[in-house]
Amino acid sequence: MKRTFEFLLSLIVIVFLLPLYVIIFLFVLFSYGSPILFKQTRPGLNGKLFTIYKFRTMTLKKDTNGKLLSDAERLTSFGRFLRSTSLDELPELWNVLNGDMSLVGPRPLRVEYLDRYSSEQVRRHEVKPGITGWAQVNGRNAITWEEKFELDVWYVDNQSFWLDLKILFITIWKVLEGEGISNSGFATMPEFMGTNNE
Repeated sequence: MKRTFEFLLSLIVIVFLLPLYVIIFLFVLFSYGSPILFKQTRPGLNGKLFTIYKFRTMTLKKDTNGKLLSDAERLTSFGRFLRSTSLDELPELWNVLNGDMSLVGPRPLRVEYLDRYSSEQVRRHEVKPGITGWAQVNGRNAITWEEKFELDVWYVDNQSFWLDLKILFITIWKVLEGEGISNSGFATMPEFMGTNNE
């Protein structure tokens, strides 16, 4: 039921927002150039790897040694706007259509985090990752990694169709508020080094 609902809803949203996709595509092209999309391998259900798609929000500027500058230095005002409105995540609807992601579930994080989770934290991979989730509507990037993972595991243990609907509605409200976009002192969420290695 969840898969059918999410597939149909994602398809409807993509068709409805197609003009917005084109507008953002052009803005990213003229602001950053190619590539338009940010692509990265992320672990999904049971740790299975897949490629996630987002609109780019950062430049590819590097220092004199050829190393990418910090997130804060590469994140532009346009990129901040895309992130604050979550418009950068619209391409993830294609991941939902492909079956790699759900509309609701724990956010898919970096592959290197897999070895840093505790036995409890890794349970977040018992369900498909989502575009939004229980952690996103309860603090997003304004809470600690440990708090996020506790919320993710709570979702795994309490997931239901009605909870998903609740999360989707709260997400719309949170996006309009622009709440919890970044962690205090960081342009984006700081890297998770493991609960015992922070």
